[in-house]
Amino acid sequence: MTAVATAPTSTAREKRRVLLAALSGTTIEWYDFYLYGTAAALIFNEQYFPTDSAFASTMASFASLAVGFLARPIGGIVAGHLGDRIGRKSLLVASLLLMGIGSTIIGLVPNFDAIGWWAAAALVALRLVQGLAAGAEWGGSALLSVEHAPPSRRGLFGSFTQIGSAAGMLLATGMFVIVQALMTDAQFEAFGWRIPFLLSAVLVVIGLWIRLGVRDAPEFQQVKDAGATDRVPVVTVFRSHWRPLLVTIAQRIAQNSVYFLITVYVLSYLVDTHGDKEAGVNAVMIGSAVGLVTAPFWGWLSDRVGRKPVTIFGFVAIAVFGWVFFGYLSTGALALLPLLMILGMNVAHDSVYGPQAAWFAEQFPVEVRYSGVSMGYQLGSVIGGGIMPMIAALLFELGGNTPWLICGYLTFIAAISLTATIIAKDPRGAEIRAERAA
Repeated sequence: MTAVATAPTSTAREKRRVLLAALSGTTIEWYDFYLYGTAAALIFNEQYFPTDSAFASTMASFASLAVGFLARPIGGIVAGHLGDRIGRKSLLVASLLLMGIGSTIIGLVPNFDAIGWWAAAALVALRLVQGLAAGAEWGGSALLSVEHAPPSRRGLFGSFTQIGSAAGMLLATGMFVIVQALMTDAQFEAFGWRIPFLLSAVLVVIGLWIRLGVRDAPEFQQVKDAGATDRVPVVTVFRSHWRPLLVTIAQRIAQNSVYFLITVYVLSYLVDTHGDKEAGVNAVMIGSAVGLVTAPFWGWLSDRVGRKPVTIFGFVAIAVFGWVFFGYLSTGALALLPLLMILGMNVAHDSVYGPQAAWFAEQFPVEVRYSGVSMGYQLGSVIGGGIMPMIAALLFELGGNTPWLICGYLTFIAAISLTATIIAKDPRGAEIRAERAA
């Protein structure tokens, strides 16, 4: 396995610009992507998928959310091939533009009452566009950060891509909270929910200006200039790097599942069990704000002690968290919901997510790295987070309107991810042991 390279290196100014580009670009991308999740839990079930059954409408809304995840591996494969051939920057600019266009148009689509099932079809089509863009985004942004990083700070640098996820969720939920606070329920349902989607057009312009000012890392540029890029990197990954691919897929499953369980499904769960549309959104917003600090902390810690110990802790925490979380919600109280959200998002989830960009990049050589990390990340996203809200809703129904089947499922997939983590190679851990022995 080839570790992320040492030389050549980027200048200090380039590193700062790259970190800003990674943070701002992924913030905007995930703002757009997470807007859909929040709207799917709160508004799309009634506006675009009305049926005689509230459960059927909710399932249809969450199914449309999952469609975006199904498209992400396709976006990741296409972007991985092109990114390993022509460069990371070009694909990042394209993904940001595609996501912004798709999200803005969602804010303009008439609802079911206006155009019938064409409204649902248009929403699903635009969700596919979002999925393609998201599939292209993460791998390129993560590699741009990690490949520009000093070897001893790859976890910290890579975490700036992960901070974008928390910042995007904070921005998305924050916009919904602001709009809901300024409008009546009727105004919000009539047109207010569209405002956050329309604002994405402005954010994309800002993100493009920042990203156009960066360049690919010298490490990749050296390979490209030497004509040593891989002709079919996707095939090479499947043929020669299938083991790290399986590891990255498995590590992604539980991490992404717990995130979409507590940031999307729980919003619907609280409406059904507590009649509350605001407590969950507010708690997610608080957890996202804390994530601006915890994601880089866990990335930094993985630079100090290795990726594996930090990630093992995270998956054990995820396995336990579901029981604590739903056990508390079953008491009927919501006063401590923000604290529980912080334990789930910022301790259990972020201890896996913070080091993830660096660890995934360290699994693949530079010639196929974009393809490897994109496929692992996005395939794991489909199996994990993409279908988690839908699975949780189904398990809640099968469990007699109790959450315990959901908790058991989360523990089961956490055990799968934990097993993959234990057998995975940890280049940073080996480097730390070598430094201590020297």
